[in-house]
Formats: sequence, C-alpha cells, structure tokens
Amino acid sequence: MRTAGRSGRVRVRDRLAACDPGLLRLTAGLRTVTALGLTLAVLAALRVPVPQLVAGAMAAMVATFAVRERQRSRQAVTLALGLPVALVSVSLGTLLNRHVVAGDLFFVALIFCAVYGRRFGDRGTALGLIGFQIYFLSLFVHATVSVLPALYGVIGVAFGCSAAARFVLVPQTPAGTLDRLRRAFRARLGQLIGTQLELLDAGPEEVDKVLADLRTGTARLHETALMIQGRLADGTSDEALARLLQRRIAEAEIAAERLGLLLLTARSAERTDTLTLHLPGAALPLGGELPVRDEATAGLRRDLRALRLLVLVPAGEAAGTAPSRVRDRLLGYREEENLPSASPAVQDVFRGLGEAARAALGLRLALEGALDASDDAPPTARSREELDTEDAAIEAGEGGTTEEAGPTGLRRPTTRAAVQVAAGSSLAIVGGELLSSQRWYWAVLTCWIVFLNTASTGEILMKGYRRLLGTVLGVVAGIGLAGLVGHHTWTAFALVLLFVFAMFYTAPLSYTLMSFFVTAMLGLLYTLLNTYSPSVLLLRVEETALGAGCGVIAAALVLPVGTDRRTNELLVGVLDRLADVTRAAVDQLSGGPVADLVERARELDQALADLRAATQPLTHPITPLRARRDTARYVVALLETCAYHGRSLAATAELLPTHPAIAADPRLRGAGARIVRNIEAIAAHVADPRSPASVETGPSIASMLEPGTLGTPRYGRVTDRVLRHLQRLDEAVSGLARPLGLVPDRSAKPWTAERTALPEK
Repeated sequence: MRTAGRSGRVRVRDRLAACDPGLLRLTAGLRTVTALGLTLAVLAALRVPVPQLVAGAMAAMVATFAVRERQRSRQAVTLALGLPVALVSVSLGTLLNRHVVAGDLFFVALIFCAVYGRRFGDRGTALGLIGFQIYFLSLFVHATVSVLPALYGVIGVAFGCSAAARFVLVPQTPAGTLDRLRRAFRARLGQLIGTQLELLDAGPEEVDKVLADLRTGTARLHETALMIQGRLADGTSDEALARLLQRRIAEAEIAAERLGLLLLTARSAERTDTLTLHLPGAALPLGGELPVRDEATAGLRRDLRALRLLVLVPAGEAAGTAPSRVRDRLLGYREEENLPSASPAVQDVFRGLGEAARAALGLRLALEGALDASDDAPPTARSREELDTEDAAIEAGEGGTTEEAGPTGLRRPTTRAAVQVAAGSSLAIVGGELLSSQRWYWAVLTCWIVFLNTASTGEILMKGYRRLLGTVLGVVAGIGLAGLVGHHTWTAFALVLLFVFAMFYTAPLSYTLMSFFVTAMLGLLYTLLNTYSPSVLLLRVEETALGAGCGVIAAALVLPVGTDRRTNELLVGVLDRLADVTRAAVDQLSGGPVADLVERARELDQALADLRAATQPLTHPITPLRARRDTARYVVALLETCAYHGRSLAATAELLPTHPAIAADPRLRGAGARIVRNIEAIAAHVADPRSPASVETGPSIASMLEPGTLGTPRYGRVTDRVLRHLQRLDEAVSGLARPLGLVPDRSAKPWTAERTALPEK
C-alpha cells in the first residue's frame, strides 16, 4: 500500500511537472496568494479599517509579482529598494490627487520613467512597475493626507509579508527551479514516447487525434527544453556542467522528435516527408495497419514501453538488472545489432530507438551523475565511452559570445515605448476624465498594460482586444459575485485570494483569462470599499476600451513599428541564425573544425519563438486578411521544419568526433553551401525587396542516395540521415522563397558533386 501511494504521488508530481514546467505558474500563484493572505492576517490583527486592508492586499500583490530576478540576493535588494519607491509614490499620489493638472503631468512623467526604466534590466522594470502601481493604489483607495502615515505602515507590512512569502514560506531558488524543469522535461519526454506508442496502434479513426497529440507533445517538449536552456546559467554554478546539460537536453529532444518522424514514416503507406509533423493541417496518408510483421510490431511496442520506463524511472528507483538489460538491447540497435527482419522503414524505427536510448543514457548521466557500470554490456560500455569523450571535450572547450550593439536614441525599444506610452496615457487621461472624473485612471492603467511585452502595433491591438474581452466577461462575473457576497468581508477576501491565484496561474496561458479574473476580483474589492454598483463595472468596460484605443492610436502615430516591419526584422534574424547553424554543422560534418553548435541551435530556437509570438496578430482567427494569415502560418511552419533539420544536423555533427558510425564527408560542403546561399538570398530579399539576390536550384541532394554511391552499410544509415536532413532543408528553403516573393532562378549554375563512394573512417 505504501508503495502504491508513493507511486501515485510520483504520477501526480509528473503530471504537474508536465503541464506546468518547473511549477513556475503554481509557484507564482502560491507565492502571491501567501503574501496577500499573510498581509491580510497581520493587518486584521492590527484592526485596520477595510480600505487599508484593500490597500495592503494590493501592495502585497505588487511587491510580489514585480520582482522577477532569479537570484535570491538580487531579489532581496530589489525588494528593499522597492519599499522607499512605493512610499514616495503613494505620498506623491496622495498629495497631487487634489491638483488635477499637476497630478496628471506627474502621472505621465512617472509612466514615461517607469517604461524607460526597462532598459536597466529586471530591477529597473520592477522599480518602475512598483512606482506606477502604488501611485495607482493611492488613486484607487482615494488616499488622503490624514491617512498617509497609516498607509506607510500598511505598505511596510505588505512588503515585509511579501519578503516572508518569497524567502521563507514559498522559496524558489534558481537551482530548485532548474531541478523541477529537468523533471518536467523527463515527464514530457515520457508523455511524448507514450503518444508515439499510441501512434503505433492507432486505427484509421484515431489517427487524426494521435497526430494532433504528437504535434502538441513535440511542441511542449521543445518549450521545456528552451526554458531549461534559458535558466542553466543561473541554476548551475559550474559552466562546464551547464554546457553539458544543454547538449544532453538538446540530444534527447532531437532523438525523441526523430523517433516520432520515423514512426510516421513506418505508418505511412508511402514514405512521408518530415514536413508532416510541422505543417498545420497536413494530412498523413496512413494505412489502417502498420506494414510490418507481427513480431516486429510487438518488438516496437515492447521497446517503446521500455524506453519510456528508462526515461521516467530514476536510477535509484530501478530494481534489479532488468533496466540495464533493456538499455543494452536498445543501444544495440544503433550499432545494427539484433535488428528484426522487416522493411527498411521499420528497421529505421529500431535504429531511432537506439539513438533515443543513447540520448536517455546521456541525459541520466548528466542529471544523476555516474551510474554503476559493472554490469554494462558492450553497447552500453561503448555509449558510455562516447559520452565521456564528449564530456571531456565540453570541459576543454571555452566558448565566448559577443553582444551586438543595439539601436540608440529614439530607435531604442525602451525609449520608443516610453514615448508611446506617455503619449497614449495623455490621451487616456483626457478621455478618462470626460468619462469619469473619479475613475479615469482605469483608462491609463489599460494603456500602460497593453504596452507591456509588446513591440508592434499589431501586438498592442491584440493585447487590447484580449483585455477588453476579459474585462467584459469579468464584469458579468463581478456583478453576480457582488450580489452573492454582499457585506461578508472575509468571504470576499477569500474569493479575492482565489482569483489572485487563478490570475497568476493562467497569465502565461491566456491574457483574456487573466483579465477576466482581475475584473472579477475588482468587483469584490469595490464591494468591500462600499463603492460597488453595476454602473461602476460598466464604467470599467468603457474606460478599458478607451485605454486600449488610446494605446493603439499612440502606437500607430507615435514612432510606429508596424507588424510587417517587426516580423520582417525577426524573420531576417531567424534566417541569419539558420544559415549560421547550417553552415557550421555542414562544415563540421565535412571535416572542418569543431564549433559550439548547440548554443547556435538554441539561438535559432529563441529567434523562431520570438517570430512566432510576433506573428500572432497576423495568424489570429479573427483577422480579416485571410490570405495573409495563411501565408504567415505557412512561412512559420516551414521555418519550424527548417529549424528541426538544422538542429538535427547540429546534433549529428556534435557526435562526429566520437560516434563510431559517422565519418566526415567533404562532399557535403557543396550541398550545404548552396543551401546557405539560398537562405542568405531570402534574408537579403526580406530585408530589401530590391536586392538582386536569387535562389539557386540544381540536382536533388537526395541523388547522393542512389545505389552504389554510399559506402559500407555500417556508415550508410547515418549518412542517409544527414543527406535526408539536407534534402528536406533544401526543399523547405526553396518553399520559403515562393511565399516571400523570391521565385527560384532556374538559370543559375547548379551545384554538382562527384558521384564517389563515401570515405571509410
């Protein structure tokens, strides 16, 4: 019973880790609710009036969510600096509240400084946010000079309770967050392998759902890998260990993704290209049954389950020698041992299982340290030797990066955003005063918020629309809740705590949901302040619409950055990084010097994530420009395909110095050069449509796969994989040229290569 209970807890933990990587959303929600609840408890013990309870709750919430730094020491410094900023802000808000013109001018100046402060990093962003929100708090509770000393005490209590929640009650360290992210990666990796197992047995009526789950699982695994890589520097004091983890995570992600594609190919009636996994709405011509013998199907099913257990079960919980024997069998597949008698496509799946097992072994060694090697069979021993050699190479290599100089003056994003927010807030103040001289600040708050984490007019428009929709829905809920709660103060505060948790837990998932919970919470706060009425919440909708409109107007007229310009800049960045990864990987596969390919691949992934976020205004379902939406989706999908093949080439090149089945092939340099030139030509055309650059075409790279052109079978499968990645990358790059207005130049001199056998290693 005890074992079953522990197993159940592990499953629940893994599910939470998979749906909320690193438990970041859960921790943020719990920390804020704890700080808010502790503040209310202390203030209630001091018997402060309800308006000051509301002020304390809001101050605790601001002090908690504003500080975003990862190191605890930096968090403490920022929180300590935030207290005097808050006291000065509430003082000025209280004193200037009666002087309309002076108060409005100062508010606009404060908004400008708060946004401009983002250029100074997380601390500047936090202090600006605290200053703005506490000034807003003084307006919300209608603070007067007589209650100012009491407000000082309330804010001090709120900051103290926020510190207690952050550092004592709900602590979060970079190392702890990284450890939870590692567990989340393993959980999501296990889920993805489970979905691949479902694909093996899926019937015709289940295929569409399983394919959707496969795409979702692959995207979530990639998301978690990016989160881990973004926190390695802070969560690991040893730089060599950070680089090691980065490579092991990338290897495991690519191996799992490749295994899924090999399964898709084996399930297909015809060989299916790798675009299927990435292109939206792509249909896979799957047959009703897997075209393999029964024993091969049973073997795949058995080995997928075994691989999933190897990924999920920690070394300390694995009993007996069965796990090591299973690992030995899987690793043997990558060395052509014990492959079943089946079609080449199915044998490729078994080889993919071997590669995934090797990646799982490397991941386990990186996460858990050295394991007992006394019972290792030859396949496991050889894999360990390869991994140890790679580890030594990683420790010996010291990579450095140089920061590029950014734009200056009004072209600097923080300066431009500060000017835009100041202009939009000025409009919002004027319009808000016309709507209500008492609650005009709602329009200013909305204008401020729509500029947070946005960089183009389209993004601001989308955020304003989502906030307005969430506000409308929240008003409906707020009206109903206010009637139910009545004058039950602590019931209302309990619901406020619940909504605060929901607000922070859903914020990364849906801005509309977050706005809904904020507005519903405000309805309860108005009830506590005895200022509630349906007309007040309806006025909030009007002020929200006004603030969003002012933000869009300011973004469109004051130093505008159009969505097209923003996406083009990001697209050029993605293409530049894709060319860099491809060039370096092919050069290494051709016998060139070793480079830090994993770091370059991570930069490509991050650039693609930024582009994907920036194209949301173009791809949203409500956009009226249907053709433009479809083109944007198609381009992003092709870029995701290119990024996958670029990552795969980089991962294969990383194995070159140690892998017994990979030999450098100088002929690859010619194929890679053409692809890189085409990528650079597309980037030049996007940056300047008048560019004379053109896309070259020539013989298919897959022609190198013709019978007789490969070396021995031992090396043929790996070279087959490299050439197929190059072929798919070449096809995807050529596909990008068409929607971006660059028609391939058929008259260009084609790339040619000698048809000689591959050199043996």
